Amino acid sequence: MSPGKKMRMNSIFRKGNGRSVIVALDHGGIAGPIKGIEKPGHVIKSCVEGGADAVLTTRGVVKAAIEQWDRELALILRLTGGFTVLGGKFEEEMISSPEAALFFSAAGAAVTVKFGHEREGEFIKQASLTADSCERWSMPLMVEAMARGKDLKPIDLRGVKLAVRAAQEIGADIVKSYYTGDPGSFREVVEGCPVPIVILGGEKTENLEDVFSDVYHSLQAGGAGIAIGRNIWQHENVKAMIEAMVGLVHEVWSVKQALKHVQS
Repeated sequence: MSPGKKMRMNSIFRKGNGRSVIVALDHGGIAGPIKGIEKPGHVIKSCVEGGADAVLTTRGVVKAAIEQWDRELALILRLTGGFTVLGGKFEEEMISSPEAALFFSAAGAAVTVKFGHEREGEFIKQASLTADSCERWSMPLMVEAMARGKDLKPIDLRGVKLAVRAAQEIGADIVKSYYTGDPGSFREVVEGCPVPIVILGGEKTENLEDVFSDVYHSLQAGGAGIAIGRNIWQHENVKAMIEAMVGLVHEVWSVKQALKHVQS
């Protein structure tokens, strides 16, 4: 790993434990100003005050929230998208470049690959070519690895294991994917992937104990942290949610401690 890439990775993952609290804030380009992200600056302010390590987002959010950004908060810039909930086919296109990530002083870039999709080959190719460019610029690449087969559920162990390893093979330095539901199976996922894996949060749920439990058990199984969005910024107390995630990821909190912090 080049010195530049190592320094950028160290701004995303804490050196002491190799873990990261990443807040995913890249939903507006797909779904518009949904509840919780109407004012991006408010979310970024909570990220800074709550102690998040990084934000995965778009250049539009960066521009809208630049006054709230802090030097301690790393940026991972999303490079793929190209569809909306108005009727798009939810197929990933390259809509930006690693050079744009450099321009925005990002610590990393992110793309999504939907393995098992009918356009799987195209998605893999564009992610792999993006990895080439990221290597030239010493830019860490996050691949959001999603398994979509006709017989697979999103958290299917077989699909997740394949997707995260395939993501690493085509050039990912960080993989974002699903928690498989229990620490035993997720340990298999981690052991089969040579780069850090952070878990995504999925759709908003009202059961905080389930959210915190997934985070806690993923860490026990060797996960490197989180890249969660709606289950953080759609909560009524965003800062407290981020603090709870920091407690779980970096301060060895229990699920009960995280719940108590948010509920109090």
